[in-house]
Amino acid sequence: MMQRISLMAFGIVAALLMTVGDAGAQAYPTRPIRMVVGFPPGGGTDVVARIIVPRLSEAIGQQVVIENRPGATGTVAAAVVAKAAPDGYTIMMGHVSVNAIAPSLFRNLGYDVIKDFAPITLTASVPSFVLAHPNLAQVHNIRELIAYAKANPGKLTFPSAGNGSSPHLAGEMFKTMAHVDLVHVPYKGSGQSMQDLLAGQHLVAFDTVAAASPFVRANRLRALGISSTRRMADFPDVPTVEEAGLPGYVMATWYGVFAPAGTPPAIVNKLHEEIMRVMRVPEVKKQLADAGADDTVTRTPEEFAAIVRTDTARYAKLVKEANLKID
Repeated sequence: MMQRISLMAFGIVAALLMTVGDAGAQAYPTRPIRMVVGFPPGGGTDVVARIIVPRLSEAIGQQVVIENRPGATGTVAAAVVAKAAPDGYTIMMGHVSVNAIAPSLFRNLGYDVIKDFAPITLTASVPSFVLAHPNLAQVHNIRELIAYAKANPGKLTFPSAGNGSSPHLAGEMFKTMAHVDLVHVPYKGSGQSMQDLLAGQHLVAFDTVAAASPFVRANRLRALGISSTRRMADFPDVPTVEEAGLPGYVMATWYGVFAPAGTPPAIVNKLHEEIMRVMRVPEVKKQLADAGADDTVTRTPEEFAAIVRTDTARYAKLVKEANLKID
């Protein structure tokens, strides 16, 4: 009898806790939300966040504040979010380099990409351009770039948003597949690396369409190819890298929203639903398309979690093949 009473009491308490949790989720949010971005202003992650955040603030009735915390290719910010209170008031605009590539490159990462985050939704997937500065006058396509690099081993440098960033991996993939010797120069974000590329300090790069498209449109950089499986409608004259001479070269940089692990499912689902509504707004879809987003269809938390797991394994294989390691 006492055991039955104890079980009943436990059930009542559990039900009450669930009710309180649901009520808390219904009231959420009651104060501003912090969205952490692990890169400086101007890079692709920051661009995607700033397209979504104003509409998200309107949708949820609370201010969403972007906090740029650059360092170690976004992993400093990710470690902060992983350790934040799982209450829905600290979230992160994640990035494939931070949430899938980093575990294969950094020995002391400070977080587990699978265990320490609650995926909320994918927001955009952006291919990369293979870029040439106008000063590299003799290179107008992928085949000419490969030929030039082979004739001048070690003389071409390419910048990236940092060690382990998707531009870094895109460059390493190109080196491996084309059998060329390019020298990687890491920065603390796409904004800084782009400045030096535009100044002619580097003559080639592998950066996202989101970061590079304004400069391609302005003819300040030449797009030799795009890393997607098909040409983009906004850049119909830019061939895929595959069709331009390097079969199998396909790579996308995705962005998505994460919360700390342990965030109540009701809050995760609420954020997912509100971001989905924002993503359906025609103006938002256009802004993301203008920024180079190839896929702005949101994913459920479960689908997004599966993408993280799949890409973590895929990039681990690429990093091993390229023999990359960062202490």
